[in-house]
Amino acid sequence: MVLTLAAIAARLHLRSGGLVGVVAALALAFQVGNAGAEGPQIANFTLPNGLEVVVIPDHRTPVVTHMIWYKVGSADETPGKSGLAHFLEHLMFKGTAKNPAGRFSQALATIGGQENAFTTADYTAYFQRIAKEYLPLVMEFEADRMTGLVLTDENVLPERDVVLEEFNMRVANSPDARIGEQVAAALYLNHPYGRPVIGWHQEIEKLNREDALAFYHRFYTPNNAVVVIAGDVTGDEVKALTEKTYGKVARVAEVAARVRPQEPIPVAVRQLTMADSRVAQPSLQRSYLVPSANTAKPGESEALEILAQVLGAGETSRLYRALVVEQRIATGAGGWYQGTALDETRFGVFASPLPGVTFATIETAIDGVIAEVAEHGVTAAEIERAKTRLIADAVYAEDNQATMARWYGAGLTSGGSVEQITTWPARVRAVTPQAVQSAARTWLDKRRSVTGYLVKELPANQEKRS
Repeated sequence: MVLTLAAIAARLHLRSGGLVGVVAALALAFQVGNAGAEGPQIANFTLPNGLEVVVIPDHRTPVVTHMIWYKVGSADETPGKSGLAHFLEHLMFKGTAKNPAGRFSQALATIGGQENAFTTADYTAYFQRIAKEYLPLVMEFEADRMTGLVLTDENVLPERDVVLEEFNMRVANSPDARIGEQVAAALYLNHPYGRPVIGWHQEIEKLNREDALAFYHRFYTPNNAVVVIAGDVTGDEVKALTEKTYGKVARVAEVAARVRPQEPIPVAVRQLTMADSRVAQPSLQRSYLVPSANTAKPGESEALEILAQVLGAGETSRLYRALVVEQRIATGAGGWYQGTALDETRFGVFASPLPGVTFATIETAIDGVIAEVAEHGVTAAEIERAKTRLIADAVYAEDNQATMARWYGAGLTSGGSVEQITTWPARVRAVTPQAVQSAARTWLDKRRSVTGYLVKELPANQEKRS
């Protein structure tokens, strides 16, 4: 059976390992299932006002996923105002002079559409899933709020309380989220990736209308955005619609190049311990500072992706087999690589010890697995199995048209291009055992890492020192 890229994408859901895994899976599936056939005729163009547009046709059903991505995230915030990008995401639903608060959402509910938004360190995105005939409607609404947002203290301050409550639910009341936050903060000594996307609580409390509007006027402009549309449309149709809607939005700012403070070369092994009375299962998580798809040399990011699969993806991975099956010291173990990022990113490993097993034992075992790969490499069979797993994820995962839009949007707002995304298969297929070994030897150096221990209570000797 010949599978088109659109068909594969529609059956894929996002996994916790990050969008680069999605990119690899989709592209590999395209290469294997679509050999000798053409994929969707992806259209990519830029309007005179600087807005980039990507169109991914998928004519199976008369449904369209419309997404607008802004090239701004928490890493672009002014120091001392963490959480501002996410706060503004909330405020974008407060309405404009033309369309007061609630009208956009009410219109979507009336036509049976879906909507949501999300913020990361590198981008902020808004999306709708609607029947094809309503695409002009959502474009008009989004074009209006791109530069027409109206904010008052009456709608800003209550929304700040909503964000603070979200912080309490997602971070303050989640030991796993808190240790993740602490590990990231310790890993990034200089880069703004070290601050959480939602922000630090004491800084969220001080955000106000003026902060939000200044940020909005600085970054929300057509020349800093990408519109991605996946669904029952053609490039010509979308181009005509975008010219009538987004094309009328004037630039309101000239956005500077995204140059952030960069990390110094890591020279010290770092550990931290966090205690929380609500911890049911102690755990260890370690993050390494590694290149992203945007900062890596040719082949490095692809090798790291395969390395993450070999080390930590599923019950056949080396970490799971060593710690859970063979040594029987952990209830679970794995690894991941977050390749989609504008700047240097993270490679992670994790494990949860069985009762009575110390973190020292767990860490020694993890170090041993990594050292084995760095010293002796991986087999060709392991690499092929990793690639096959990515393909299987793409083929057998549940339907999700929005995956295609997310794939392109995340890549384009994190330093990539349409060409780089569509040429992913050849680069992944070219990964060799030697490249994976080199990635392990070069990047999984403990001096490049932070290891976090999550416990129910601090050891007695630490309690006495505090």
